[in-house]
Amino acid sequence: MSITLIIIVLTVIVSAIAFKNRELFLKLEFTPYLVHTNNEHYRFLSHALLHSDWFHLLINMLVFWFFGEATERYFAYYLGSKGVFYFILLYIGGVVFATLPTYKKHKENYGYHSVGASGAVSAVVMSSVIFSPMSDICLYGIICFPGILWAIIYLVYSYRMSKGSNDNINHDAHFWGAIFGIIFTIAAVPSSLLLFVNQLLSIFN
Repeated sequence: MSITLIIIVLTVIVSAIAFKNRELFLKLEFTPYLVHTNNEHYRFLSHALLHSDWFHLLINMLVFWFFGEATERYFAYYLGSKGVFYFILLYIGGVVFATLPTYKKHKENYGYHSVGASGAVSAVVMSSVIFSPMSDICLYGIICFPGILWAIIYLVYSYRMSKGSNDNINHDAHFWGAIFGIIFTIAAVPSSLLLFVNQLLSIFN
């Protein structure tokens, strides 16, 4: 089983349990105030295992599945046996890095809470796009668009939601997760940047 599927299964299980267990949900969600005052730093990671509802969970895991499997293969191709390790770092790094601006902004705000793996998913999405921006990714094997177009749609959706949503989903994390995904991928595989540029330029040839 791939790392992508292992993460999906774990996230679905924890989210499903937390939907029915409010105490667990509150214990794992990202609450910057409690991280700051109680040193509950585990929340930087644990919140990614939770989602606000089944629709939120479905969207995140579906997007992660589309891009995660491909990204795992890219890292394995370029980094060999170390590819798995780097993919895990990409995911975990996306989770943590995406919440740092939120932590800084809300660490004195007791009422702020957020959940979701959006930061990590965005990191994986952008990593996949750096490696292969023009490769088709198909929804249900029917609706097929280049990966870079799916990425743009996902990030535009995230931006719009961050402006008009009142839920406890940290939509801003999508942006910061994407930034981390780009930087991490280029740092881990420097040749990926040239590969990205050449593939985009090939459109005009």
